[in-house]
Amino acid sequence: MTTLVTTLAALCPLLLLLPGLVPAAVADRAPGRMRSGVTAAAAAAAALAAAAAIVLAVTGRAVPGALVHFDSVSATMLVLVSAIGAVVADYSRRYLDGDPGQGRFMKWLALTLASVLALVVAGNLLLLAFAWVATSLCLHRLLLFYGERPGAVLAARKKFIAARAGDAALIAAIAIAWVVFGTLEIAGLKASAAELAGRGEWSFSIHAIALLLAFAAILKSAQFPAHGWLVEVMETPTPVSALLHAGIVNAGGYLIVRLADLVALSAGALDLLLVVGAATAVIGAAVMLTQTSVKVSLAWSTVAQMGFMVMQLGLGAFAAALLHIIAHALYKANAFLSSGGVVAARRPGRLPPLPKRVLLPALAGSVAMVLAVGAALGMPAGEALGPTVLGCVLVMALVPTLATGAAAARGSTAFALRAWAMAGMVALLWFGLQSGASLLFGPALPGGTAPRFVLAPVLSVLVVLAFAALLVLNVARRSATPGRLLGALYVHLVNGFYVNAALNARLARPSSKGVD
Repeated sequence: MTTLVTTLAALCPLLLLLPGLVPAAVADRAPGRMRSGVTAAAAAAAALAAAAAIVLAVTGRAVPGALVHFDSVSATMLVLVSAIGAVVADYSRRYLDGDPGQGRFMKWLALTLASVLALVVAGNLLLLAFAWVATSLCLHRLLLFYGERPGAVLAARKKFIAARAGDAALIAAIAIAWVVFGTLEIAGLKASAAELAGRGEWSFSIHAIALLLAFAAILKSAQFPAHGWLVEVMETPTPVSALLHAGIVNAGGYLIVRLADLVALSAGALDLLLVVGAATAVIGAAVMLTQTSVKVSLAWSTVAQMGFMVMQLGLGAFAAALLHIIAHALYKANAFLSSGGVVAARRPGRLPPLPKRVLLPALAGSVAMVLAVGAALGMPAGEALGPTVLGCVLVMALVPTLATGAAAARGSTAFALRAWAMAGMVALLWFGLQSGASLLFGPALPGGTAPRFVLAPVLSVLVVLAFAALLVLNVARRSATPGRLLGALYVHLVNGFYVNAALNARLARPSSKGVD
C-alpha cells in the first residue's frame, strides 16, 4: 500500500511534465494538441491525487520517504493544487482559443503545475528547493506571456528579484540544516526537531534556519513591502491570476507548514512572521477598499489574505493557516476566473451611512460573541489566538448588517435577532472548521512552539482594533461630506502608500525585447 501511495503521488507532477517538455516553437505550431494534452494531463493528475488521498484516508498511515513525503498536509495540498490546475487548464483552453501563443502558454502552464505538485510531495529539501525555484522560473514565463507590454515586464522583473532573494534564503537554510542534522529528508528533520523541542534546546543554528525559512516564505507569499508584483500582474492572461492561487503565492505558507517542526523552535522566526503578516494584512485590506478595478481589488485582497496566513503561522496556528490556504485558494481562483462576469454585472452605488451610536456597540458585540463562542467550544483566545483573531475579523464583516438592524425603525426586532443569530452561526461554523483542521492536520504538525513573550497577544489585539477602525472608516466614507482628513487618507490608500511607485521608479527601464 505504501508503494501504491508513493507511485500515485509521484505520477501527478510527472504527467504534467511530459507536455511541458514540448519545445515552445513546436507547441505554437500545434495548439490543438497542446490544449488537449495539457488539459488531459491536468485532469489525470487531479484524479490520481484524489485516489492517493483516499488510500491515505483508508489506511490512516503517513508515508514518509526520501522522494515523496505523503501525509494529511501534502495530500490535502496535492488535491487542492491539482484540482485548481485542472480547472485553470480547461479554462485556458477556451480563454486563449485563437491566440497565436496558446500552445506556448499551455506548455508553461503544464511546467508550472508540475513544479508546484513536485514541491507539495517532495520528501527531501533538495527536491523541494529544486521545485521551489522551478515554480518561480516557469511562472516568470507566464507573467511575460505578453512581453511587449511594459506593465507585464515590470511586474515580472519585480517578482524575479524577490524570488531570487527568497531562493537564496531557502538554499542557505538547507545548507545549515545539512550541517546541523546530517540529513535533508523531511521525516528525519521532523524527528530531530521533535527531539530538540523535547529537550528544550534552541541553538543559534536552529534560529538561523528558522529565520531564513521565514524570510523565504515572506518573499514568496508577497508580503509587504515585496507585494508590488502581485498587484501588477493584470497584464497577464486571467488564467495566470487564478493559477497564482494554486500553491504559488501560497507556497511560502506551505513551506512553513511543511517545516513547522523546525520553525516552531525559534520564537524570533515566529515573531518575524507575526509582525510582517499583521502589517501586510492591515495594509492590504485598507488599500483593497479603495480600488475601483475588480481584478486589482482582488489582487489587493490576496495580499491581505496572505498577510493573515503568515500572521497565523507567526502565532503558531499552523493548522489554521493551512485551512486558510485551502479556503482562500478555492474562492479566489474562482473569483478571478469569473471576474469578467462581475465587471459586467457591477453597478456601484452609494450605501446609506450608519450612526456611530449603533455601529460601535455592534462592533463590540461581534468581538464579544466570537470570544464567547470560542471559549464555549474549548478554543479560548489565550490558547487559540490565530483562529480568534481571524474569527473576529470575519464576524466583524457582518457588523453593517447588525448595525442596520439596530438602527431600523420599531418592529425590526425579528430582523435584528436574525442578524445576530446569523453572526453566531458564522462564529460556530468558523471554530468548528478550526477544530476539524486541528484533528485532520494535527498529527503532521508540531504540538507547540518555543516560549513566546507578550508580542503575540498584544499584536493580535492591535490587529483586531485596526480592522475595526477600517470598518468605521469605510462606513464613514459613505457620508456625502467625509471630511478633508478622510479624503487625504483615501488618496494615499488608492496609491498603496506609494511603495510600488518608489520601486517602479528604480526598476523601470527600457527593454527592447520585452523580456527580463
